[in-house]
This record gives sequence, C-alpha cells and structure tokens, in this order.
Amino acid sequence: MTKTLTLFALPVALLGLAACEPVPGGDGAPTGGIVTVPDSVSSIAAPFQDLTTARINPTDGCFWYTHKGPVETTQLPLRTSAGNPICTRPQS
Repeated sequence: MTKTLTLFALPVALLGLAACEPVPGGDGAPTGGIVTVPDSVSSIAAPFQDLTTARINPTDGCFWYTHKGPVETTQLPLRTSAGNPICTRPQS
C-alpha cells in the first residue's frame, strides 16, 4: 500500500511544482508596454475592461488588458461592446 501511494504521490507532487514555473515575460503579459488608450478606442471599448492596464501585443497588433479575477490574473483582448477585438492593424 505504501509503495502504491508513493508511486502515485511523487508524480503528482512533481506536476504541482511544475505549475509554479514563472511565465516568460514576468507577469504573463504580452511583451508590449502599457500604452495610453486613445479616446477613439476607449469610446468603443466595452465598459467592464480595465483600460489603465491596456497594452498592444506586438505579435497580433491588438490591445490587451489585465483582468484581475477572484482566482487568477490573466491577459484578455480588449473588446468592443459587440465582442470584437480592438486592433491597430487588420487581422490576417
């Protein structure tokens, strides 16, 4: 019984420690710096988004913001009230 428990617990513990690995970029944010959102963008952005943390992701050219939820903090694309992403260039 002890051997079976050890064979199960060791891989679970290692996987748990792997979840503690830091995300590239420090806080998991896209690599673009925080920008001042233009009035044209803030006027079309949905109201529940934090525009003070907005940044442009250089890989897709879209605005992203930091959403601080009750469990985790994550990066989400800035969207219009209709749900469309707000980008600085057309998406391919």
